[in-house]
Amino acid sequence: MTQSASVNAKTYSSATAKRVAFLGLGVMGFPMAGHLAMAGHQVRVYNRSPGKAQAWLQEFSVHGSTLGAHTSAATPREAAQDADIVFCCVGNDDDLRGVVLGDDGAFRGMRVDSVFVDHTTASAKVARELFSSAQALGLHFIDAPVSGGQAGAQNGMLTVMCGGEAKAFDTVQATAMAFSRAFTLLGSSGAGQLAKMVNQIAIAGLVQGLSEAVAFGQKAGLDMEQVLEVIGKGAAQSWQMDNRGKTMVADKFDFGFAVDWMRKDLGLVLDEAKRNGARLPVTALVDQFYADVQNMGGRRWDTSSLIKRLK
Repeated sequence: MTQSASVNAKTYSSATAKRVAFLGLGVMGFPMAGHLAMAGHQVRVYNRSPGKAQAWLQEFSVHGSTLGAHTSAATPREAAQDADIVFCCVGNDDDLRGVVLGDDGAFRGMRVDSVFVDHTTASAKVARELFSSAQALGLHFIDAPVSGGQAGAQNGMLTVMCGGEAKAFDTVQATAMAFSRAFTLLGSSGAGQLAKMVNQIAIAGLVQGLSEAVAFGQKAGLDMEQVLEVIGKGAAQSWQMDNRGKTMVADKFDFGFAVDWMRKDLGLVLDEAKRNGARLPVTALVDQFYADVQNMGGRRWDTSSLIKRLK
């Protein structure tokens, strides 16, 4: 899919236009920033590879704002200047620190009392670290990882799990609904990242169970598309079954959230479990199954590719 086709229209509420920055224009960030532009906000984008920022401007410059034209910036600091809200979606803890801290980091450019909203799936530790750094500078930090994958970002229908101060959350919620179907405060700093870990734990077990079910049915000679249609109306129904069951049967694994990304997320989960004492035997096992898929050459296959190791 080309990026010019990567954002689908949604209905926007009449939110007051804001000056926003968006740092990171990857598979998720590109359409998320696009929805902010289409909702009428003035957007300044930053991406480590400037070509993506230019591609974004070419696609979304037609969606004007009463506050002025959309622009790109050479550094996170420049992007953050004069922004009411700075949104971010990068790869991991180190990437996040890289765009936030330092002389060229966003915190250096943000004005007092503005809000940084981080959509990276990262550790609760780095969320609390950056929350404290923001407080020391008179800024606000919300950790806000997302669920819904590439399709959710394109359709503006992400589920966003937030941690931080209620006042800062209330400031950004209406704006963030441009790319969200739910944007919810779940607790203090780090709570958003911890909730995302709960989400990934649940998904890992579901996908493995579905993989085993489909593989078993195929070995038994059943018409698995028909079987999934039937059992999907009963207690076995899940998002994974509805959206990935038939594609697993068809041996297709090119639907967004990659195995490499899942392993990164499960690594965060297992590290946190060591700290808090949670027992996650199934999650640890499925993490190793994903390692098997990586070794099979499936690093960029989507997470439903767990079934490949059963065939």
